[in-house]
Amino acid sequence: MRGAVYQPERGDFIQINCTPHAGTEQGGHRPALVLSPRDFNIATGLIFACPVTNQVKGSPFEVKIPAGAKVTGVILASHARTFDWIERGATFHSKCDEDTMCEVLGRIEAILSIEC
Repeated sequence: MRGAVYQPERGDFIQINCTPHAGTEQGGHRPALVLSPRDFNIATGLIFACPVTNQVKGSPFEVKIPAGAKVTGVILASHARTFDWIERGATFHSKCDEDTMCEVLGRIEAILSIEC
């Protein structure tokens, strides 16, 4: 739809400006995987997302993006954070496959020791 404003939803790979950043946080304009649902994203103007990098270090919290995807590299589950998607100029890149999305969410559950 011409003129429509993009609204991120869970499972979207987006391009987003991750700067400013500090320490070992990922910076620059890069892909990220949106974890939060569309309703939350619209209501708050925030997304909860994991940045993507091509600098593979072998961390158990890196999730490899499958061959053939439009985004390459690994999703950094240990770097999950909120972003103001409007101010940081988020744009849609592509969709993440369901298996990869579930693997990322599983790593985040492990990081947070979620037991419900």
